[in-house]
Amino acid sequence: MKIKSILLCLFLLGSLTVVHAQEDASTVLQTAYTQAKKENKKVFVIFHASWCGWCKKMEKNMESPSCKKLFYNNYVTTFLTVQESPKNKNLENPGAADLLAKYKASGVGIPFWVILDTDGTVLADAFNSKGENLGCPATAEEVGEFITKLKKTSKLTKAQLDVISQVFTIKK
Repeated sequence: MKIKSILLCLFLLGSLTVVHAQEDASTVLQTAYTQAKKENKKVFVIFHASWCGWCKKMEKNMESPSCKKLFYNNYVTTFLTVQESPKNKNLENPGAADLLAKYKASGVGIPFWVILDTDGTVLADAFNSKGENLGCPATAEEVGEFITKLKKTSKLTKAQLDVISQVFTIKK
């Protein structure tokens, strides 16, 4: 009984003092590059925040049963947390805001995404032809630009791109 009590106390003490520091953005990217090299994929980086509804929609669409495998087979998808509310600043990845600035996306809203090769070269980003952030594409025009970027950076077939288009396009 004594040992159970001691273990319970240690567990409770440990759970009260653990602070979950977010991983540095450069470490997150390096891990993604390594995995992408090993699997012959591109890196799909999504800048997001816990409060962002469109960020959640983007992830939900990409993780949907009809899209999940399509993205998984072509990209190593990773998330960097930015622009959190003051009470959730601890959720941000250190250095992620600097990366967002590097991609000239600091003031364009989130989600913002970039598709990189395994050396970190930008192959595509969330900017549309007008220089606006597509974010989570939803209109037929936005999804069309998203599909063009996916086609350019993946081995997705027309049929597979059509599936992604169906999932992302909001039906009125």
